[in-house]
Amino acid sequence: MIALSLAEIADITGGQLHDIPDPSARVTGTVVYDSREVEQGSLFAAFAGEHVDGHDFAERAVAAGATAVLATRPVGVPAIVVPDVVAALGALAGAVVTRVGADVIALTGSAGKTSTKDLIAQVLQHHAPTVWTPGNLNNEIGLPITTLRATGETRHLVLEMGARGIGHIRYLAGLTPPRIGLVLNVGTAHIGEFGGREAIAQAKGELVEALPTEAEGGVAVLNADDLLVRAMSARTKARTVLFGEAEDADVRATEVRLTPQGQPCFTLHTPTGCSEVTLRLYGEHHVSNALAAAAVAHVVGMSAQEIAVALSQAGTLSKWRMEVTERADGVTVVNDAYNANPESMRAALRALVAMGGATRAQGGRTWAVLGPMAELGDDSLAEHDAVGRLVVRLNVSKLVAVGGREASWLQLGAYNEGSWGEESVLVSDAQAAVDLLRSELRPGDVVLVKASRSAGLERVAAALLAGAAEGEVTGR
Repeated sequence: MIALSLAEIADITGGQLHDIPDPSARVTGTVVYDSREVEQGSLFAAFAGEHVDGHDFAERAVAAGATAVLATRPVGVPAIVVPDVVAALGALAGAVVTRVGADVIALTGSAGKTSTKDLIAQVLQHHAPTVWTPGNLNNEIGLPITTLRATGETRHLVLEMGARGIGHIRYLAGLTPPRIGLVLNVGTAHIGEFGGREAIAQAKGELVEALPTEAEGGVAVLNADDLLVRAMSARTKARTVLFGEAEDADVRATEVRLTPQGQPCFTLHTPTGCSEVTLRLYGEHHVSNALAAAAVAHVVGMSAQEIAVALSQAGTLSKWRMEVTERADGVTVVNDAYNANPESMRAALRALVAMGGATRAQGGRTWAVLGPMAELGDDSLAEHDAVGRLVVRLNVSKLVAVGGREASWLQLGAYNEGSWGEESVLVSDAQAAVDLLRSELRPGDVVLVKASRSAGLERVAAALLAGAAEGEVTGR
């Protein structure tokens, strides 16, 4: 964070100084809301949560090196007391963006936001100093926290924006107004909360509505292959840049194929030329993510060759997103357990099949260890049934459905599509899945683990990898 005095922060946030002997003392470290992450010079934001009140940790934070606490009441240590900590963080983030003068690049979409954000960040790092959203801290707290990591050297600020309702993205874009806005897709994630894809499109499109005009440098980067996203060009006064595999896309891919390991290759076309790309990521769905990153990089002035080199070097930054690990015994574990929706489930299953193609001839099998997809509302039964059916259509060797009602729908879909005998199984929880896999896995098998975050299936992947690391002999 750029160094600000406590007096300046109080002025920006409309706060009052309490127990502060020196108002000119500066915050020189990060802004954090977990007292365990405090470093020298931090500002500790105290939130009163449902189970934990950050104000109770104020003294500990200052003792650990925090310059002061941002709080809603006096806490007995140096504090800036404000009516609302969330609103204060937002005001502080807006002020920092103005002072830093960084190019704000915001992105949203139903699926692939975090993976694409990680790609954009890694590509733009080749161009100029870049700060980006860590993990998926994409809400009214995470976005300001990310923004406040910017320094005077930061030239690109890449912000992921999530939405759980109409108006959310409009609010986030108002905190740190973007010059470049990227919309990836409109899918069915959180459809139970929104009520339909049209409502999701309305919410996602708030990003392009917030952009400055073309004359002021505003650019809307839109997915040419998603009709609901393409139509957002009518909702913005910014210049539109299209990406995708459509022939009229400004940034597009041709000759898309997969390596034997399931990594995408393609020819990248931009207005500055074309170049070959081989991604280190797994699954053909990452082609669209890479094109989105390439379009943003093109907008900021990178050449096609520069973009291709950067994309080919980029990896996975955020945990539990298609993390591929090969055990010493030859079993490959794909941990994609951070989250799930129907679109990302389909993409991950196709990636699993591609990765397993090289080992099937030698007797290797593909395993889909799947849990529930949350927040699908009335579409939940149909969507879980469809995923179960797709497992069979893709000829995945084994389905392990983990959990209760939604998992039973996954298995029922597979059963009704023709999965008989031991091809699919329903287990009650993560430990039951681990026990089954430990007894059944053999060298050459590829295991995909995926579900919504609430299912906690990352424990399955962790157990499989921990067992291998301890020298456990698995399979038969």
